[in-house]
Amino acid sequence: MNAIELRNISKTYPLFKVHNISLDVKQGYITGLIGPNGAGKSTLIKMITGLIYPDKGSVRTLGSEMSNHEVDIKQRLGIVSDECFYYEHLTIREMVRMIAPFYKNWDNSTFNNYLEQFELSPKKKIQDLSKGMKIKFSLAVALSHEADLLIMDEPTSGLDPVFRRELLDLLADMIQDETRSIIFSTHITTDLERIADYIMFIHQGKLVFNEAKDDVLERYTIVKGDMDLLDSDTRSQFVGIRETAVGFEALSDNKAEAERLFGSYALLHRPSLEDLIYFTAKGGRKYA
Repeated sequence: MNAIELRNISKTYPLFKVHNISLDVKQGYITGLIGPNGAGKSTLIKMITGLIYPDKGSVRTLGSEMSNHEVDIKQRLGIVSDECFYYEHLTIREMVRMIAPFYKNWDNSTFNNYLEQFELSPKKKIQDLSKGMKIKFSLAVALSHEADLLIMDEPTSGLDPVFRRELLDLLADMIQDETRSIIFSTHITTDLERIADYIMFIHQGKLVFNEAKDDVLERYTIVKGDMDLLDSDTRSQFVGIRETAVGFEALSDNKAEAERLFGSYALLHRPSLEDLIYFTAKGGRKYA
């Protein structure tokens, strides 16, 4: 089953366009969403959550069309963002009294348990919370109404390393029953390398790939070699190239072909997700 199904969705702004994206997000897994700044990740998340609607195409979230079942779907969504959407002058307790009635499955004891686990005082005002504490509060809210789909938009950007690790462990535990699903958009790609099952890569408003993480990292390779290995034919093999005075480093999306062409003359090694973003953005290859 799929938690999300996007079919030929497009959204046009004066200076940017999300163009004809179709993809499935599998139920019961953590899917990482990556791409450079301005690639279209936030626009995609807003369409999935019903904050905006595509100009063309369809969005099915948790089995239903968002445009026809928005209220029911949002009952089953949990959203954690690095932006604060709460009333800053209220305390945590006061804010939750406003939020809880919107969710028919709200569990106050679960929420209080998360407050204790995250070391958040219900008497503290939102404006007095650090960025990391605000993210912890958002997470406590998102996890307290039996959400089937958790949308994480840069959730670890303001967290200290200890809680970041605790958060990743918590998310990994959440999907053990294989009914809940998580979309995790972040620039801290090492977090995704630790816990993601699938990776969606968006670049210039288009989908580069949506595949199992291990398959992606096995298919791509980094090639390091001398400049004399580069000519017009070999350059075309690479997604992106970084050239220096002493040689080059490049990303290939065809490991087998790279090994055939360069295996005896260059060093090849497994890329990171950060490498994929860097070289794709640097190379400027066009994606259909």
